[in-house]
Amino acid sequence: MGDCERAQAAELVRALCHQLREMTTQLNRHQRQGVTGTNGRACAIRLEAAALRKDIREAQKLIDLLCRHYYLGGDAADAARAISSV
Repeated sequence: MGDCERAQAAELVRALCHQLREMTTQLNRHQRQGVTGTNGRACAIRLEAAALRKDIREAQKLIDLLCRHYYLGGDAADAARAISSV
């Protein structure tokens, strides 16, 4: 494992953290709406929220995997966990 691979992994972690922040913000927006109806819009929002939760979990797994595999500092993984726990 060379410096180039480690640098690429660190950049990917940064990009994933950025995407994770955006997805978490969007999920929080959906949750604040408190959708309880049964109309089409409410159903669509619930489906999107479920997809966001799945994508957030997957991004967290990838960040953790990259950090462990490439021995990246705990900062990136800790930041990702902090972002998603908001």
